[in-house]
Amino acid sequence: MNLLTHCVSENIINCSRFAKNAFIFCSMNEENLIQKLKDPSHKRMAFHELVVTYQEKLYWHVRKIVIDHDDADDIMQNVFIKVWNSIDSFRGDSSLFTWLYRIATNESLTFLAQKKKRKGFWSLSEDEYLVEKLHADDYFDGEQAQKMLMEAVVRLPEKQRLVFNMKYFDEMKYEEISEILNVTTGALKASYHHAVKKIEEFINNRVN
Repeated sequence: MNLLTHCVSENIINCSRFAKNAFIFCSMNEENLIQKLKDPSHKRMAFHELVVTYQEKLYWHVRKIVIDHDDADDIMQNVFIKVWNSIDSFRGDSSLFTWLYRIATNESLTFLAQKKKRKGFWSLSEDEYLVEKLHADDYFDGEQAQKMLMEAVVRLPEKQRLVFNMKYFDEMKYEEISEILNVTTGALKASYHHAVKKIEEFINNRVN
C-alpha cells in the first residue's frame, strides 16, 4: 500500500475535519434525530440538521462514483428528496448513516445506468467515460500522483471501485460496507484485495 499512500492527498480522501466531527456527533444522537424526523412538528428542523451533518460526506461518496461535480449535485438533490419522502418508513434495521449511504450509492449507480441507456450517449466504455470526466475536471487537476491514483480507481470494475472507495477513502468497516452493498464481508475483502493489486499494477506500469 506504500504507492497508494504516497498518491493520496487530504482533499481527495473525503471531507473536512469539521464534517467528520459533525458526523461523529450526529452518530451519537442518531436515535434522537430519527425520532424528530418522524415527528411532523419537528421534521423540517430535524431534516435540516441531517442535511448539514451528512451532506458533505455523502457528496464526496457520490462524487467519487460519478466524478463530475454537476452530476454529483443533481444526485444529491435526488438523495435528499428520497430521504425526505421515505424517512417515515425507516425501520431502524440499520443505522441512519448506513441507510443514507445505501440510498446515495443506489442513486449514483442508477444515474450511470440511465446515462448508458441514452441512445448514442456512450461510444466509450464506462471506465473510459469516467476517465475523460476525471481529466476534464479542474478539481482533479492537481499533482500527477493524485490523478494517477484516481484514474486507477475509476478503471476498476464497478463493485471493486465501490468497495475500494468506501474502505480506503472513507475508512469504513467491512461490516458497514456489507450492510450498504448487501455483500458478505468475505466477498468484500476479496474485492478490496483485487482492487489494491490492480491499482498498484496500474501505477507501477505508469511510473515504470
